[in-house]
Order: sequence, then structure tokens, then C-alpha cells
Amino acid sequence: MEIEIVVVPDCPHETPAAERLRAVLDDLGLYDTTFTIRTVADQAEAERTGFTGSPSILIDGRDPFAEPDRPAGLTCRVYRTPAGPAGLPTTDQLRQALTGTP
Repeated sequence: MEIEIVVVPDCPHETPAAERLRAVLDDLGLYDTTFTIRTVADQAEAERTGFTGSPSILIDGRDPFAEPDRPAGLTCRVYRTPAGPAGLPTTDQLRQALTGTP
């Protein structure tokens, strides 16, 4: 499994996203699964890669939290969670994205 966290420079959610992702991977017993963090530096790169906000978590190159028609851009990402809009997906949402099960 290839996992990547994609962020804009100085994203305040970069560290919390990495910590939450690591915790979920460990909880699933995926201790050896690593991930990378990539920074999108400009609008051209955002448009070229379809980047829709920071942080974005890609699993095998796919964004499991993608929303149709969301424009590409250097922006903060808002996730729809059971508690309302948030800067990160919940632990349960990450677990579901990683396992493909609810």
C-alpha cells in the first residue's frame, strides 16, 4: 500500500495528520507501512495533480475523501465528519479508507 499526505507549505494540519495516520496504521497492525509527505508549492502543480486542499491523504494514488467538482488549488482542506467540518478526517474515517470497510 502506498500512502502519501499532500500539503501546502506551513500547513498547520500536517503534523496532526501524520500522527493520526500513524496511529490508525499501528492500530490496524500495519506497523511496517510507511507514508510520505509531499508539499505542493504552487497553483500550477495543484492543477496538474488535482490537489484540492491540505492535507490530502492519498492511498495508492487515490483520494478516498475526494468531493466531486472541488476545484484544484492551494487551500486548506475541510473534511466532512460526523461532528461537522474539520481539518482532518476522523480516526474512524481513516480506518475505513485504509481497510475499505465501514
